[in-house]
Amino acid sequence: MISNWIDKHLKLIFILPAVIFVVVMMAFPIMYTLVLSFTSWNMTALEAPQFIGLRNYIELFRNARFLSSVGRTVYFTVVGITIQTVLGVGCAALLHRKLIARNFIKTMFLLPVVATPVAIAMVWMLLFEPSIGYINQILRTLGLQPMLFLADLDQALNSLILVDVWQWTPMIMLIVYAGMAAIPTELYEAATVDGSNGFQKFFRITLPLASPAILVAVLIRLIDIIKTFDIIYTTTRGGPGFATENINIYAFATTFMHFRYGMASAVIMLFFLVVAGISGAFIVLKKRLEVDYL
Repeated sequence: MISNWIDKHLKLIFILPAVIFVVVMMAFPIMYTLVLSFTSWNMTALEAPQFIGLRNYIELFRNARFLSSVGRTVYFTVVGITIQTVLGVGCAALLHRKLIARNFIKTMFLLPVVATPVAIAMVWMLLFEPSIGYINQILRTLGLQPMLFLADLDQALNSLILVDVWQWTPMIMLIVYAGMAAIPTELYEAATVDGSNGFQKFFRITLPLASPAILVAVLIRLIDIIKTFDIIYTTTRGGPGFATENINIYAFATTFMHFRYGMASAVIMLFFLVVAGISGAFIVLKKRLEVDYL
């Protein structure tokens, strides 16, 4: 009896240890962080954490610096995702056509994605350098005024969005391109017979049928762009002032500069709930789209 049950569920038995390990490794940090978020724990005081209920959360929503970091995170995410999605879908549509050296182009587009984020940040810091940076040298050659980029309160966040767009648009492009490549060619042939032009084929066939792939690409990028840390920390560390401080940089400063572990845990839990909610909404939307186009 037991041997029959083992034979029937052999696949599950083999993967069960790995599943348990992953669940434990995820569940313990989340639960520990949740518990800490209800405490007041400052490492400089060398005292045990004291339970204070929801006081950390209440203080966060009264903290102007935290609310400003949330606003910057939303701005960075919305603007970055919008530009990356438009450019990614457009480039995928171009690659979907029979271009010369298409495989070489795809390989070249992958280079920013596989590069080390810190190395990318250092390169862009040199490009943005106000005095000797190549971008300002080009602007001077064109007779335009040089810009401060990362050193300017109004330009710093938009400059970092430019870096993020440059690095991650190719990833959206490749995911969307994979979705477009799966569309049956018979649909395009039938549309050609009906007299449809290229724009009509794109908006009536390509875009609707590739929408699940577009949603997957946007979801992956959305989760990642909200968590942006390395590019910002390497280039500006949240400055000048707090002009580029997002939620992650704020949580880092709260933890490792002010040593308020309870408050930082509250920030992380709020962040976790937002990411989980957005992920759930996108998954539901993707399933509905797949049902609509089946």
